[in-house]
Amino acid sequence: MLRIHFTGEDLGRTRLATGPEPMWELLLSLHKLTDGEGRMIYDGWRRRVRAELPPSTRWLLHLAPPVGYSPDFLTPAQEASDLGTGLDLVLATPRRLVRGDMATLAAQQTLRGPNTELADGSARSLHTLGRALRDYHSHALDPYWARIRARVHADLTNRGRTFLHAGIEAVLTDLHPEAEWNSPVLKLPYGREHDVHLDGRGLRLLPSFFCWKQPFTYYDTDLTPVLAFPIEHDLTWLAPSSRRDPRRPLAALLGRTRTTVLTELSAPGGCTTTELARRTGISLASASQHAGVLRDAGLISTVRHGGHVVHSLRPAGESLINAPSGQECPPEE
Repeated sequence: MLRIHFTGEDLGRTRLATGPEPMWELLLSLHKLTDGEGRMIYDGWRRRVRAELPPSTRWLLHLAPPVGYSPDFLTPAQEASDLGTGLDLVLATPRRLVRGDMATLAAQQTLRGPNTELADGSARSLHTLGRALRDYHSHALDPYWARIRARVHADLTNRGRTFLHAGIEAVLTDLHPEAEWNSPVLKLPYGREHDVHLDGRGLRLLPSFFCWKQPFTYYDTDLTPVLAFPIEHDLTWLAPSSRRDPRRPLAALLGRTRTTVLTELSAPGGCTTTELARRTGISLASASQHAGVLRDAGLISTVRHGGHVVHSLRPAGESLINAPSGQECPPEE
């Protein structure tokens, strides 16, 4: 559980980022390249990137492992909307901080290759890091940056409206389906127990294309606070714009029953698992299983209300339901 402790001053200083930030997307995409999560969203990208991953970049997968600690200095606290500025900030990190971050990483795993040199904080190792980060961005992110930017800006537009109409507390509670705001503490799902006391510094909220399921922030709570959080995705983001068909990427997922489940969840207010089973004529266990698959695919959200859970469509699920018909879903296996 992540607990972010606000003061009144912090609420006034909390703000949305202006767009995607290359160094944050770079780090989080390294996580996604190897963790296997978000298959419906990222698998096509993974296959393309892995097929010809430049040799100069492969050691980055050990520098930024998908589970546990990744060095804080890879994601600058200062806002950097372009790659050049982000790289300059990373490479200007004081060597004592680089060595400290690498020591934390070394406590988690055995360092190898260029990571061993980076742990010494030498100028040569930073040059190697800069080249690797640039090569990786050129191969894994730059070809898709226009689409990444479009999705992040769409998220920012929606949250900006929320802020104008309902205020910053509404923005905070909308960061994640499991977010809990009990003033002055925001609780969010996280991979470990982690408390961040803002102490008047405010918080920069950063929507991220490659952030998945739960937010991401610094290990070192003394750094200027930044919170990266997941956005809604277009399941067809990799398809050529001239012939996108939202149903095709889901062919392995949707059978007739699962299509019915998804359609039933388009009703206003969603429904509970028991209601879903009754409406679709399937068992309670089967309804729960189908809902779980759709939730993992990013099509629906599930929130708890009292003693029951309510399932409802997310924007990706709505786009699928409203897509032009023309292909039948495959029969279930």
